[in-house]
Amino acid sequence: MYEHDHHSHDRGPGRRLGWALGLTLAFAGVEAIAGGWAGSLALLSDAGHMLTDSSGLALAVLAAWFARRPADAGHSWGHGRAETLAAFANALLMLILIAGIVWGAARRLQSPVVIQGDVVFGVALVGLVINLVILYTLSHGPQNLNIRGAVLHVMGDTLGSVAALASGAVIVLTGWTPIDPILSLVICGLILTSGVRLMRDSVNVVMEGVPAHLKLEDIGRAIARTPGVVGVHDLHIWQVHSDQIALSAHVVLRHMDDWLRVLQRLRDALARDYGIQHVTLQPEPVPEVKVPLPGKSRPA
Repeated sequence: MYEHDHHSHDRGPGRRLGWALGLTLAFAGVEAIAGGWAGSLALLSDAGHMLTDSSGLALAVLAAWFARRPADAGHSWGHGRAETLAAFANALLMLILIAGIVWGAARRLQSPVVIQGDVVFGVALVGLVINLVILYTLSHGPQNLNIRGAVLHVMGDTLGSVAALASGAVIVLTGWTPIDPILSLVICGLILTSGVRLMRDSVNVVMEGVPAHLKLEDIGRAIARTPGVVGVHDLHIWQVHSDQIALSAHVVLRHMDDWLRVLQRLRDALARDYGIQHVTLQPEPVPEVKVPLPGKSRPA
């Protein structure tokens, strides 16, 4: 009888993402109202930034929900890669947002605008507290590429609040408005590294690449050193989704009768040393070497 293996996903990330989405949307509304009331372009721009991040968080929430769906006949590995695709989309969205901020900062440096520093400072302070709470919530718990993408967006909001706080203080004390676009450029540089790394990791999962923290050659040598194993070939390691790594290989045995013992050793070692739980191994006997009979010439 055939039974399909169903992989379950933790509901915790989805709850954390939903909570972060609610807070981000709520404060984006507060910033928009405060910015319109005070005539502050800085706050209106940051409200738009948080609204964009809310879209990213909404995508992450949707992906976390979809990834919890069990495996079926059409998706035998389950739907975990929905979170990987969301992480890629979030990284791309962040890189586009960075480009927009850089363009806006360049325009502000050329044509400075009037900013009410006291309003910017007060609202940014509240935003900083909210973003730190969201960042703490998302960072404490199971992590995957989807959560990392959401954290990247919230980190951008947090750094944006710090920049707005600093620029508001400088403007109140000195009246020097170019500090706002300058700090925005600094923050873009900080976020850019994380965005590129997240995109690279998500692409590696989609392309079924070997996870960055594992080396194919090292694992191949470890398998070959296992007692009873003569050699290994056709070794493949790939990441099914951010929470699951798979391995398949052909294992050449000294004695086929030892296969069950060797298989258990290999499974235990791969899980313990490399965190690889899904293992598919095919045993093979040592190839026979044909020795030519005396007086017979070797075939050409």
